[in-house]
Amino acid sequence: HLLFLLLQEKLALKKKRKKEREALGDKAPPKPVPKTIENQRVFDETTVDPEDEEVAFDEGTDEFSAYFNRLTNPKVLITTSDRPRGRTVRFCEQLASVIPDSHVYYRRGLALKKVIPQCVARGFTYLLVINEDRKVPNGFLLSHLPDGPTAHFKVSSVRLRKEMKRRGKDPSEHSPEVILNNFSTRLGHTIGRMFAALFPHDPQFVGRQVATFHNQRDFIFFRFHRYIFKNEKRVGIQELGPRFTLKLRSLQKGTFDSKFGEYEWVHKRHEMDSSRRKFHL
Repeated sequence: HLLFLLLQEKLALKKKRKKEREALGDKAPPKPVPKTIENQRVFDETTVDPEDEEVAFDEGTDEFSAYFNRLTNPKVLITTSDRPRGRTVRFCEQLASVIPDSHVYYRRGLALKKVIPQCVARGFTYLLVINEDRKVPNGFLLSHLPDGPTAHFKVSSVRLRKEMKRRGKDPSEHSPEVILNNFSTRLGHTIGRMFAALFPHDPQFVGRQVATFHNQRDFIFFRFHRYIFKNEKRVGIQELGPRFTLKLRSLQKGTFDSKFGEYEWVHKRHEMDSSRRKFHL
């Protein structure tokens, strides 16, 4: 009963404020912006200014510069942990339908240290490894070839196409557009460039397909859509799948090396997650 009275009081106050705003018209004060974790974010000194010359120079000479200068075309090898199960196999196949010029190879006991030189010799620019635990995909290792870096992500909330309601028809072979949202720090820029370099330089707009990597509170949400023109003014979207969520665990210099690898960044949960308003990407 008390809760109902409080709710009525709140609604009456809301109506009163609305009437006051209508009476004041253009002179009404601006509406207060609601507080969210995003807009109360702790400032990160590595946040990138788009006009920063130092950042532009670093990106002009980093490991992805050959791709962004159109000197290389992406070619991706998708593989798995040893002897993958059905769900992981289907996830790899669906990723291959999203990333153009990608090839799936199922590993049987061959060490990654031996796979990487073979990839480089065959002109691959990326090695993507999907790990699993109890038949469920749980790891996503992305290594840029031939010089790195290597990012290791935890993967969760994987939804394959058959598990999605109201999905569109299977994707076509057209190269999709790529959207990268909210990668604002130096680390975030590196991860964003890493994802961008998975896809061909020129999207084929006739396919109307879009791959989105949306960073929110250091969780990267992947979605794959097709947009449909209903008329000259209205556009609808159809999700094609798969969908999944990534959380960065580490960024390593060079290609994958579990013993002697030098790490640029490692997620230390107890040290780094002390504030809910502190984000790293």
